Amino acid sequence: MKTVTPKYPQAVVHLTLTENAFEIMGTVRKALKKAGATELELSQYSMDSMSGDYDNLCNTVHRWVTVV
Repeated sequence: MKTVTPKYPQAVVHLTLTENAFEIMGTVRKALKKAGATELELSQYSMDSMSGDYDNLCNTVHRWVTVV
């Protein structure tokens, strides 16, 4: 698997298998906001994460934040 350096590596999110897509998106948005993401970046993250299926969401999350 290719390692991706996220756009906001200082934004760390803890995800579990019990969270649904909307919870994941909210958690990541909150972390991005706290890390200093602009409104334009938050909008871009939202559009990217909703532009496909659950796998797309997971890939998008990994491109934007550090997941632990």
